[in-house]
Amino acid sequence: MKETNWNDCLANKSAKSITPDIYRAESLTETAKERISLIKEITEKNCNFVFEDYYTSLLELLQAMTFKKGYNILNHLCLGFYLRDVLKREDLYQIFDDLRYKRNSLTYYGNRMEFETAKQAIEKCKKIIKELKWKKS
Repeated sequence: MKETNWNDCLANKSAKSITPDIYRAESLTETAKERISLIKEITEKNCNFVFEDYYTSLLELLQAMTFKKGYNILNHLCLGFYLRDVLKREDLYQIFDDLRYKRNSLTYYGNRMEFETAKQAIEKCKKIIKELKWKKS
């Protein structure tokens, strides 16, 4: 059954309560920072790969946040529902869900983005990452 909200994620065990894991969260946060620090420029040739790196870093930061709060979330859909239903950030959820769709199109269907679309998607990743960094919890 496909989840439609956070409660579905918990019921289907796509999101599980765990003992908060600060070490794992900090490790993921450092990995995300390192991945982003390796990006030097965005070109037409590398823009899809740079997007994937930003999206992966965003996932790592979301996972870090949820590990600190005592959740292990097993899919991207439920990470989005965490943003929307738990953090009450419909604005970030809508951006994240669009990014998730773009990433799935790229990764699973080989639909590469045009340069401008990729740059916009990267900026959206940066926006969410900036919003999440102040949370640190």
